[in-house]
Amino acid sequence: MFFYLSKIFWFFIQPLNLAIFLQLAGLFAGLIGRRRLAAIGSVLAFLMLALSAWTSLGAMMLNPLEERFPRPPLPEKIAGIVVLGGGFEGSINLVRGGYELNSGGDRMVETAILARRFPEAKVVVSGGNGELFLDGEGDATTAPRLLTALGVTADRLVLESKSRNTYENAVFTRELVTPKPGETWLLVTSAFHMPRAKALFDKAGFSTIPWPADYRTSGKEGIGIFRDNAADSLQATTMATREWIGLFAYWLSGRIDQPFPGPGG
Repeated sequence: MFFYLSKIFWFFIQPLNLAIFLQLAGLFAGLIGRRRLAAIGSVLAFLMLALSAWTSLGAMMLNPLEERFPRPPLPEKIAGIVVLGGGFEGSINLVRGGYELNSGGDRMVETAILARRFPEAKVVVSGGNGELFLDGEGDATTAPRLLTALGVTADRLVLESKSRNTYENAVFTRELVTPKPGETWLLVTSAFHMPRAKALFDKAGFSTIPWPADYRTSGKEGIGIFRDNAADSLQATTMATREWIGLFAYWLSGRIDQPFPGPGG
């Protein structure tokens, strides 16, 4: 139920869709003669789009998430690498049978680099199809085609293809891998997503070393307008909004212990 409610809620609350709904509400209010409500709806829609696409709001929201878990020194030996799904274009790969990467594809590239550095380590790919309406191929299904092409042998791969969100990533991966006491595992995901992912894996009883990838900010954006192109700025605001809401919702539901998890707990 949590999965479906979260998807429906996010459909309405993500910045672009919310701006559309506000504009539609304003138009409807205008049609029935409520000019003040029409003006409010239109102004709110404009402000939401303008702040999301024309300012550095998204980068400023993302940066604290990305800075929360800096990369630590790598150990000399690890048992395995866990990479979370979200790096592939699932709907395209389902049809074309390839391994097209999306903006989060650095997760998979970084995993391949780590796999070469630790040739004895297992590589766990966790991720099914997390879309509610779209049909697509899960990342755990696509990843072997890319990783083997990059030199990771198939016998090293462990594939978890049932999970639809980060909570299920943690729980299902823990059940599949059953890490032994004293083993060292790396957790690879987008830097902005690491606080939630690390907290969920800790809660599931799977101790990991966070290894963030796929950085979206430099930390030097500051407050300003037109610091990036509008599409990227809108995407950054959308991702940041989703992640902050996700952290708060997971904390309220008891799935993580803190609203903003950090290295200290």
